Amino acid sequence: MTPYENIKKLVADYKPSMRWDGNEPLEKWQERARKKLSELLGLDAMIPAEKAVEIEFDREWEEFREIRFRYQSEPGYFVPCHMLIPNGAKLPLATVICMQGHSKGMHITLGRTKYPGEEIAGDRDFAIRAVKEGFIAVALEQRDFGECGGNEKGPQCLDPSLTNLLIGRTTIGERVWDVMRCVDVLLDDFAELAKPDEIYVLGNSGGGTCSIYAGALETRLAGSVPSCAISSFAASIGAMSHCACNYVPNILKYFDMSELIAMNAPRKLVVVSGEKDSIFPIAEARKMVAIGHKAYDAVGASDRIAHVVGGEGHRFYADIAWDALKKMK
Repeated sequence: MTPYENIKKLVADYKPSMRWDGNEPLEKWQERARKKLSELLGLDAMIPAEKAVEIEFDREWEEFREIRFRYQSEPGYFVPCHMLIPNGAKLPLATVICMQGHSKGMHITLGRTKYPGEEIAGDRDFAIRAVKEGFIAVALEQRDFGECGGNEKGPQCLDPSLTNLLIGRTTIGERVWDVMRCVDVLLDDFAELAKPDEIYVLGNSGGGTCSIYAGALETRLAGSVPSCAISSFAASIGAMSHCACNYVPNILKYFDMSELIAMNAPRKLVVVSGEKDSIFPIAEARKMVAIGHKAYDAVGASDRIAHVVGGEGHRFYADIAWDALKKMK
């Protein structure tokens, strides 16, 4: 047995110690679970800063108004965003924060190409579709992607993810922190545009990962749409090569993906999977959703969780995802 085979076997045999068993009131468990998850992600090592919101441009297009802005998430670190507001809509509107996965940047969310040979495929133009669905869309550039550390070759996550570990931080934690600060910006600086009780987060792959974690921790979010990011840890990031940004030290001692789902309850959650997704296997995705579903059942919110499955692989499935979200009350 190789060392890698040995550790994968150990991971496969782990049982999370903080799985909700139904014997404790869900809200009390969620309070404990969020505290532990925040600790594991290193959120206490993040450094608050004044938002210092800067509007870089404000333009009108045929179908939407586009505001390019940035805000300070930690001292000296600014997060670039594009906000698309449907023309002719009555404001304020429901808003969705959209995040690409491992790609060359948020320009794909906006339906734009930036590099030679680049194309928009797999319904990854999240912001464009959100506008068509009547939502305000905020394309947020995640750390180590695109303008925030990537380049024409793609995301550059390895070095910052490993360096984070030296001081008890994680890249997932940084990305969730940025979403939390984006919610602050929407509530404080764009209050006339965004409905405060209808802010959602959506993403595919690495963007889906941030979405499920953010939904677990940020209770001001009305819901989350994580795509091609849900499976058991043992069957996905614990079974094959994944980017270093996916790993959270010690997390499987306490939680699997099912517990992240349970922390989202009773807020809206649409889990999107691909039937042929080879890196987030569908069988374990169904298992995680089934376990997490018990939390929704316990609080009478069974109609606020859905698992939709597209017929292909690791991509977004806009039609079924949006249909499921818009059916929820």
